[in-house]
Formats: sequence, structure tokens, C-alpha cells
Amino acid sequence: MRQRLHLIIFIAMAVLLTVMLFTGCSTNKKSSSAEATRMLEEASDQRDDQRLLTLADSLAKAGDIRTGESHYWQGLAHYHKGDLSLAEFYWQESIDATANSDDATDLVYYAKSASYLSSMYCRYGEFAKTLQISLPVLKRLEQQECDTTSDYTNLVIFTGCCKAHFDKNDTTAVEMFEHAHKMHNENIRVNPTKDAYHDAVAGLINIAYGWNREGEYEKGLLWTERFGQFVSDYRERFGDDEKYIDKQWGRYKIFRAIALAGLGRLDEADSDYDDYQQTRFSKSMEGMTNSSDYLTIARRWDEALSCYSTITDYLYQEFGMYSLENIQRYMLKKYRANAMNGNNDSTNLAARQICEVLDSAITRARRIDAEGIQNIHKKDTEILQREIRSAELRKINFIILILGLIVAFTIFTIIRHRAAKRLAKVNAAKERMEGELNIARDIQKSMVPSTFPQREGLDMYASMTPAREVGGDLYSFLQKDDILYFCIGDVSGKGVPASLFMTQATRLFRTLASQDMDPAEIATHMNAELAEENEQGMFVTMFICRLNMKLHLLEYCNAGHNPPVLGNTDGQFSFLDMEEANAPIGLWPGLEYEGETIDYYKDRLMLLYTDGLNEAENASQEQFGEERIINILTSKPSANAQGIIEALEEEVALFRDGAEPNDDLTMLCLSLTI
Repeated sequence: MRQRLHLIIFIAMAVLLTVMLFTGCSTNKKSSSAEATRMLEEASDQRDDQRLLTLADSLAKAGDIRTGESHYWQGLAHYHKGDLSLAEFYWQESIDATANSDDATDLVYYAKSASYLSSMYCRYGEFAKTLQISLPVLKRLEQQECDTTSDYTNLVIFTGCCKAHFDKNDTTAVEMFEHAHKMHNENIRVNPTKDAYHDAVAGLINIAYGWNREGEYEKGLLWTERFGQFVSDYRERFGDDEKYIDKQWGRYKIFRAIALAGLGRLDEADSDYDDYQQTRFSKSMEGMTNSSDYLTIARRWDEALSCYSTITDYLYQEFGMYSLENIQRYMLKKYRANAMNGNNDSTNLAARQICEVLDSAITRARRIDAEGIQNIHKKDTEILQREIRSAELRKINFIILILGLIVAFTIFTIIRHRAAKRLAKVNAAKERMEGELNIARDIQKSMVPSTFPQREGLDMYASMTPAREVGGDLYSFLQKDDILYFCIGDVSGKGVPASLFMTQATRLFRTLASQDMDPAEIATHMNAELAEENEQGMFVTMFICRLNMKLHLLEYCNAGHNPPVLGNTDGQFSFLDMEEANAPIGLWPGLEYEGETIDYYKDRLMLLYTDGLNEAENASQEQFGEERIINILTSKPSANAQGIIEALEEEVALFRDGAEPNDDLTMLCLSLTI
């Protein structure tokens, strides 16, 4: 009895000591965490990116900041340095690390990382990727009642820009912009600080820029005037902030000039452009870029050409080489300005310059990507080693606390017994999951036809290879007399959820096709069904066709999918030009899809595919690319549909050279000769 009492007392003291130890650590952590964040913000404000990287890494190792915060700051530092792939990696890591956390600090950096990543994707036209990030983050922030911050408002704006890109008449995009405007006004009314104005100006600039980029100049002018009003109010309150006022007033003038030029109001546009040139901001790199955009829209080709020449000369003097981004943003525009101005010699010279620097730019991009992968691998190794050391330290502390106690062996035995039970449960769950995956795989296989239509003059073949046990790709077809429906699609996400969504999409396609609908009607009805109560935010890109084999008439609707490859009558292959920009199916209810036609489809081959083909990667993360697809098709002029698909599968396997597939691979090939 006495021994049992002593044991109870000893265990109680050990528990009390442990609680005191962790409580003390928690108090110290809170204090050190605030100081750590202050140091990181200071390094960021000073744009000392190397110090910011070092601090974020060392403070995380010391346990002064959480993983999500560390990854956010490292992403920001790499973004400032121009290492966009590393910035993307760390922001995505930050989102993943905080996605399921209810901690207030984690939610702050969850929103910040998502806001920056969405901004980067939106800036470079990656609208589908932007939605994949912004939609679930917005939903979670609303659930956590964290929907009043500037980062939440930014995500609303980026989501609205994507909606406006896919459908310029989408009223929800306008509603989101008005909601963001209202939030900024309210924030300034309650807290009229510099930061509040900065957030409002930056948000409305994104809206105005987005409308101008889409060619909606009336809307661009409206939102330019709105952010201009914020700048005017800021100047009245904080007139001593001359550098910021000059930059934002310059943006207001050039955005207004661009919108007016797009509307054909050239006299007003020229007046605003003259005002813009009086700002210091107009002489900066960003300012000259804005000038070149305006001069191009205004068709002032000589001035645009001079502006582009100044920019490209500066880039080379400053950096010694060109990046792919600079070639696209400046040198190609310089080439176009020469061409539109009729300067044939200068046009040819610009073309030669692009050819000369393109190879070094590609090499530089590959080197940066390779260095990024190496740094990421190094970081993962350090994290693993740190976790191992932490685990060992915890084990040592635990042994010290219970050393000398007879009960230690009993506790160890109990823990081991429980671990064995947990392992048994894990194995049972794994077996159940494998069984469910087998069922899902069988269901998916049953939804994908393997016997193709047999008709004189028709040659059709398709294949689907999931990257995992089950995938999100699909293809299907339905023949009714002389009418052949066929489609291909790619569901967002991977695994069982994508497989289930794929099964539903395939069933809907076959049901609607059996009702003699045209492709645009099929897409519209599928979207109405799949967008309803779509809490997971899943969607599917699809290319849907209806071929009248008697009249040789091909109707099609592209819902956000890769354009197919089409063989021309001269035996050459090219990607099919799309006139209609339809959104993926399942994103938003109420969309009306538009279709297109090929009036005479005969003696031509069409290849439909998912991005598992052109984005297949080897061990160096180099992509298979679209040019290889064209070259392979051109090299096999007499091959049938099955031979072409098998040749492409073989080339992809050779290209990967043992690397694991990064996405599902699905292809459908079809030709009609009679």
C-alpha cells in the first residue's frame, strides 16, 4: 500500500513538473515568437532577402516561429529575388502546413501565402491555378470568420478577375469587386492609416488592370477613377509621402490613358499620358513598361519602339542576359512595334536578337529551376534531420523523468501494446482502403469504353493511364446511326474524389448525348448539374464533339481544355484555334457555353489529349511539351489511330526515363475518310 502511494505521489510530481516545464516553455515561446516576427518584418521592409531567408530558417529551427510562418517568409524572399518556382513551392508548403489548423497565427499566414500565390498566378495568366488556390481558402476563411482582413479581400479580387476572364459578363465577378470596394471603404473609415489606404489602392489597381487587360475599357476606366479617388484622399491626409503619391498618381494617369485610348478617346488619352510623363514613376522600369503598353494601344509606333529599345538595353546592361519573361514582355513587343511601323530591317534585327538570346534564357531558366530543386531537397533533408533530433531529445527527456521508476517498464509495455493495436487498426484501414480503391478502379474501368465504333472509313482509338490507382481523366463516346459523340476530360485533383467526379461527368455526358443535344448544350447542362452543391470546389475541363459522318460536319465545345491537334489537308499538323473561351465545367452555376464548328471534316486526323501528355516530366522536371507532339504526328503520316497513340505513349515513357508519372495520361485519336 505504501509503495503504491509513493508511486502515485512520484507520478503526480512528474506530471506536475512536466506541466510546469511546458507552461514555462509556452510563455517564453510567445515572447520570443513576437520578437522573431518583428525581426522578419524588419528584414522584409528593408528588402534584405538573404537575411530574411536566413532568419526564417534559423528561427523555425529554434522553434521561435511555426512552420507555416517560416515558409511564408521564405516564399516572400524568393519572390523578391525573382525565384518564382521557389516562391511558389514555399507558399504552397505554407498553405499545406496551416490548412487544417485553427491557430490564429497559422490562419494569418495561411491567408497571406494564398494571397501572394494567387496574385502571382493571376499576374502570369494562370487563372485555373488561381481558382484552385483561392476558392477553398476563401471558403475556409469564411468558416473561421477570418473574412475581414486585407488578404481575404485580395483573394476575393483575384477570384473575381478569374471569373471575369472566363466570362466577361459574369455578374458575380462585378459583385465580388463591389464587395471588395465596400470592405476597403469601411476599413479606411474605421482605421484611416497608411496601410489601410495602401491595401485599398493595391486592390483596386488589380481590378482596373484586369479589366484593361481583358479589353473592357469602360469598366477599366470606372475602377481607375475609383482608385484615383483613394490616391487623392491619401494625398490630403499624408501629403509628405511624396514617393508613394508620385507612384500611385502615375499609375492612375497611365491606366486612365490606356482605358481612354482603348475607347478611342485619343485626345483625352494623350493629355493624361502627358501628365503621366511628368511623374518620377514614369522613368522607372515599371513606368516605362506601362508607357510601352499605352503607346502600343494608341498606335504611336515610333515612340513605342523607342521605349522598348530603352527597356531592353537597360535589362541587358543591368543583368547581362535576358530572362524568358523579359523576352516575352519586351523583346516580342519590340518586334511587333517594328513590324507595325514597317521597319523591315529593324524587324529582322529584332527577330535575330530574340533567336540569339532565347537559348541562353532557356538555359538560365533551367539552371534556376535545377538550383531550386536542389535547395528544396536540401531543405527537406534539414527538416527531416531536425525532426529526428527533436524526437531523440524528447525521448531522452522522457527517460530522465521516469528513470528509476519500476513503473517505467509497465508504461513501456502498455505503450507498446497500444502501438500494436494502433498498427493493427492502421493495417485494417489500409486493407479497407485498398479494397475501396480496387472497387473504384473497377468502376472507373467500367465507365471507360474499350471497344470502339466499327464503321467504314472511321478510325478511332483511345487510351487512359491513371497516375495513381484511380484517376480523374475521362473519355467517352456514343454512336447513333451517322452521328458520333465523343469527348475527353480532366478532373481537378487526384485519387478517389477525382475518380468519383469523373464517373459522374461521364454518366452525364452519355445521358445528354443520347438526347441529341449539341456539344454546347451538353456542356451547359453538365455544368448546371455538377456545379450544384459542389462543396469541394471540383471541376472538369472537357472537349466535347458531335460528328455527322454523313455530312462531314464536326461541332465542338471547349470547356477550358487543351486544344486538340488537327491534321490539315496538306498533311501538316497544328493546334486547333479557339474562338470561344469557355470556363471549366462545375465551377459556377448558370453558365451558358458556346460551341464552334468545322464545316468539312474528312481525310483529317484529330488528336484529343489531357495535360498528362504535354506536361509529362522527366527526372529533371523538364516537360514533354507541345512541339514534340507535333513532330511525332508529322513523322507518322500513314499510321492509324491506335498506332499514333501507342507511339506517343512509348515516346512519353522514353522521355520520363523511369520518373514517376506526375499526372494521368489520356488520349483519343480519330479520322474519317469516307
